[in-house]
Amino acid sequence: MTNVILYSLLSVVVISLISFVGALFFLLKDKVFKEVLIHFVSFSIGAMLGAAFFHLIPEALELETNTLFWILIGFLFSFVLEKFIKWRHCHNPEHFNEKVHPFAYINLAGDMIHNFIDGIIITASYIVSIPLGISTTLAVIMHEIPQEVGDFAVLLHGGFSKKKALILNFITALSAILGVGIAFILGPENTQFTAILIAFAAGNFIYIAASDLIPELHKETKISKSILQLFFIILGIVILFLV
Repeated sequence: MTNVILYSLLSVVVISLISFVGALFFLLKDKVFKEVLIHFVSFSIGAMLGAAFFHLIPEALELETNTLFWILIGFLFSFVLEKFIKWRHCHNPEHFNEKVHPFAYINLAGDMIHNFIDGIIITASYIVSIPLGISTTLAVIMHEIPQEVGDFAVLLHGGFSKKKALILNFITALSAILGVGIAFILGPENTQFTAILIAFAAGNFIYIAASDLIPELHKETKISKSILQLFFIILGIVILFLV
């Protein structure tokens, strides 16, 4: 069991470090960065929808009969949370950076849940067998790379500085370690709790993509740039489908 704990922790730490892939944005000049950021936001929309429809929802459906209910709960929770953040912003503006949009905070919450789930899934896989745990870790790494790029772009577009977005992205990634602990406490047989979280995260991703990010793209009306937005959305979907 000690080996399982060590393998699980090592795996989630490696996956958490992937959040620093956003450091690549530091290599871009400000002018270029501003021009390409919206394309990364488009990519993030596709990545979120791809993760929800190709990974989270199918996995939840295998484990939980009330998956659609929990997807809806996740969607509505994101709506209520965003309303609360906006309300707090209006009544206590001194506690908020006015440049940061509420959807950036929603994205952080959703990403934290997602990484927490990854920690549970990886640990449950290692409990079954070490080879299965390694295979699961590799699979998570493959979908985390495009996911983290998209999440970082959303935080930047939401108003966070590059440095703060990088730090916050890493902090949310560390929630996977908490997932490791919960997996050992609950045991691999408690699949219903995991399935509920997976469906909840799917609802959160769908809300962010559809309610917050897509309206941002509609601010651009030029046909050529709109086509590019669609291309990057499809690219994000395709990559998540392939991994």
